[in-house]
Amino acid sequence: MSKPYVLFLCTGNSARSQMAEGFLRHYASSRYQVFSAGTKPSKLNPLAVEAMREIGIDISHQQAKDVIGFLGTPIQYVITVCDRAKESCPVFPSAFQFLSWSFDDPAEAQGTHDEKLAIFRRVRDQIGERIQKEFLKAALVREDD
Repeated sequence: MSKPYVLFLCTGNSARSQMAEGFLRHYASSRYQVFSAGTKPSKLNPLAVEAMREIGIDISHQQAKDVIGFLGTPIQYVITVCDRAKESCPVFPSAFQFLSWSFDDPAEAQGTHDEKLAIFRRVRDQIGERIQKEFLKAALVREDD
């Protein structure tokens, strides 16, 4: 039996969707095929990489991808992590569930490196909590266990 496909979708696919992909891959890649994409992809934000690395999840190998590339893929779960992506999300006919999670965009943070990183950490933690609530508490266990 094949694993369900999960697509995290954001506008730039630079931070929020990348962190969500990293979390679900880390905790449940044996149960899900996990991807992220953007409606207007840019590039992976180094602060997202840094924030995730702090908690032991390496997303440095991930790349920003265009959602158009997934249109022929049988995605069962489409999860938008920002309101702009929700408004411009294409239709995925095979989607079993469409979820909309709205998180602040850490890439818009202003200030010093440490001030911006603090915003990335806050959003990272919010995303991690949501992944735990929606996917991991539904009888999923960490693969290491």
